[in-house]
Amino acid sequence: MQSARRLREALGAAVRRLAHGAASPARLLSSDPAGGSDTLGRRLLRLIYPKRSAVVVLRRWTEEGKPIQKYQLNRVVRELRKHKRYKHALEICEWMTIQEGFKLLPGDYAVHLDLVAKVRGLASAEKFFEDLPGRIKGQQSTCTALLHTFVQSGLSSKAESLFKEMSDHGLISCAVPYNHMLHLYISSGELEKVPVVIRELKKNTSPDLFTFNLWLSACAGDPEGAGKVFEEMRQRGISPDWVTFSTLAKTYTAGGLLQKVRWALGEMEENISRKDRAGYCSLITLHAALSDKTAICRVWEKMRSTFRKMSDAEYACMISSLVKLASDEEAERMYEEWESVSGTGDPKIPNKILESFIKKGSMEKAKIFLQRLLKKGIKPSYSTWCIMAYVYLGEERADRALECLKRALSKLKKWDPDEGIVKAVFDRLELLGDVEGAEEFLVMLRNVGYVTTGVYNSVLRTYARAGRMPLVVLERMEKDGVQLDEETRYLIKATSRLCVGKVSALIS
Repeated sequence: MQSARRLREALGAAVRRLAHGAASPARLLSSDPAGGSDTLGRRLLRLIYPKRSAVVVLRRWTEEGKPIQKYQLNRVVRELRKHKRYKHALEICEWMTIQEGFKLLPGDYAVHLDLVAKVRGLASAEKFFEDLPGRIKGQQSTCTALLHTFVQSGLSSKAESLFKEMSDHGLISCAVPYNHMLHLYISSGELEKVPVVIRELKKNTSPDLFTFNLWLSACAGDPEGAGKVFEEMRQRGISPDWVTFSTLAKTYTAGGLLQKVRWALGEMEENISRKDRAGYCSLITLHAALSDKTAICRVWEKMRSTFRKMSDAEYACMISSLVKLASDEEAERMYEEWESVSGTGDPKIPNKILESFIKKGSMEKAKIFLQRLLKKGIKPSYSTWCIMAYVYLGEERADRALECLKRALSKLKKWDPDEGIVKAVFDRLELLGDVEGAEEFLVMLRNVGYVTTGVYNSVLRTYARAGRMPLVVLERMEKDGVQLDEETRYLIKATSRLCVGKVSALIS
């Protein structure tokens, strides 16, 4: 009777946990059997802002006379890495290295190295590795961590050199280093090297799930080859996961094998669990590629019943899929739902709706929608203002487009040049012969460090269209460190015979 009652109580507790969603990271790391709120794990995980120090928390904990055990901190570091809070995780690792009572293993140093790379960059990670004691530096785990860093940075020569050195010293006893090399070659498009790595791997160790998932991704344009890889995976007794079937679905979709696509998507859905939450968005996107709105809505409802709250990324995925299927009213309703339940004000979500208005040519709707965002207190992002620039370019309002771009660029510390928007703006300015606008745009681009020969040629073409002669072009190009090409010389010569007209106040 007592055992039956205990079983019922345990089941009841499990149901209550599911009903209230997954346990928070802090609860998972609680070491207080009484369920108290003050644990070291909770204190560390409450450090949301990077400027706050994990070392201060650890020091105060010890000053209170409370013990700290290494396994506790390992769990906290693992949780922080999972949530991409690398700075605090690194601070904990550094604190651990100076504690006399902590015996650090090669795996601890491998995690430490990875965090150094993420927080301080590759050069610091290499120095960290060089400064390690010889017995630690010569371990597979630390070498593999450095190899991973080289691969993430796309440094093929360094990765290949280290991999060879590891192989020569017998430091490759599992599939992980091979998987890193597979990832490197697939990312760089060197697919011809994949079979070579696979052969070496099979000769020295056994492929694992990640090996096969990477191998399948290398078969993107070869459905038959992907099928053979999958069959070998099954023969080796390796259980596929949702990523396996997602990769197969993409390959079969590209090959037009719809029956196999639907099979792969069905298997994928069966293999997604609560902990594989990202798989649901992938599944929705793949159904959207098949224009299967019924399946998209069914998966979304399944997510609703599984999780207590949808994330911004999940709303973005669903809205994008509905927009792709031209289900505009449903997409707008989904946006309104997000707006009512999310307090993040993430502009990436409304940007999806703005983009749909642009594609349909609904410029007035886009402008009204922007005003709605501003009233709701949602701060437009760089992308929001770029989208609105396209709206005004379509209406031949170059002045308003430039105003939007000025606001867009003000959002950035460093600009990754968007040549598409630059060309679109100059094309419109040239068509209108808007010399003042071209000069203003040139100044804006100069302020973000993007002045090229092509940019000056666009300005010169605008002058030619307006029938006006530009002033001190050669001097300005020299000052900006921009070279002339044949078109530049032709345009300068062609415009030198035109009238000067009004001198722009922007010329400096």
